[in-house]
Amino acid sequence: MAAPWRQWLLGLGLGGAGGALFAALDLPLPWMLGALAVTTAASLSGLGPAVPPPLRATMIGVLGLMLGSAFTPDLPERAARWSTSLVVLFLAMVATTALVVAYLRRAAAMDPVTAYFSGAPGGINEMVITGTALGGDERTIALSHSLRILLIVFTVPFGYRLIAHVQSIPMAQSMGSLADLAGTDALALLASAISGALIAKLIRLPAWPLTGPMLMSAGLHLAALSAARPPAELVIVAQVVTGASIGARFRGLGWSEVAAMVRPALGATAVMLVVSAAAAAGLAAVSDLPFPALLLAFVPGGIAEMCLVALALGQDVAFVSTHHMIRVVLVIMLAPPAFHLLQRMGGK
Repeated sequence: MAAPWRQWLLGLGLGGAGGALFAALDLPLPWMLGALAVTTAASLSGLGPAVPPPLRATMIGVLGLMLGSAFTPDLPERAARWSTSLVVLFLAMVATTALVVAYLRRAAAMDPVTAYFSGAPGGINEMVITGTALGGDERTIALSHSLRILLIVFTVPFGYRLIAHVQSIPMAQSMGSLADLAGTDALALLASAISGALIAKLIRLPAWPLTGPMLMSAGLHLAALSAARPPAELVIVAQVVTGASIGARFRGLGWSEVAAMVRPALGATAVMLVVSAAAAAGLAAVSDLPFPALLLAFVPGGIAEMCLVALALGQDVAFVSTHHMIRVVLVIMLAPPAFHLLQRMGGK
């Protein structure tokens, strides 16, 4: 086995090269999607790329700071309009889970536990841990969620460009440059990242490396104590690390193993996209909330990944991140008791 540092260098090197290639080709969300594509291919080819866990956690924290900076002092006024969309999100989440679980039971012949926790659109780690503890197939659940995130993160940005003709906004334009970051702002961001992560880990928030810094940064920005944002250069590095981390999840798998799961994963992803698009279109038709932001808020990709998509496409990042955080928390809280309830009902 190669030394860990060699695998880390390979993962980061391939991730950076993939990001640079996608950026040169002017593809959407290039640094994350390029890193994701190249490291996924390398993982499935047996090259074994990896990303150091502390680096991944640090860069996820950077993304949390970035997301928190979108929570400006005018947010309470805007958030008053979000109650309806949160109700629709919950209903869409229930419908998505029911349809995807039924599809996986029929199309992939999964057992009830594996199908349920593969179809529940929550955090990958929580669904894998809970599903495995209840007797599900750990590898299948993990692979199902990894493919879900990969397919959604790839589909949505390219779909926006091809169908809606929405172009990505350059990162430097939305975040600013490292050269413009003042020392006091840098200290405020660093303090927010460290304190937020420590508190979130202590109280066991889901995805604590992301949600802790995000909530701390959001508090500073809502209180108008800071207007600092992570510089574009650092956010680009965070995107490369995030993309490479997703690709590295496929280490130890071969093309044939993934190919066997591609058809059910494509079907499940299609169901999620259709239900999310229908819910977003229906709500947009009867409210003043824009369809593009609603779609990004309802599509069940990863929190960090979908918020990066929102940032790149110029949508309301606070709106999107709030909906995804609530979705993940609801699934983590409700999926296990709902499964036990269904088991009892089935037993009767």
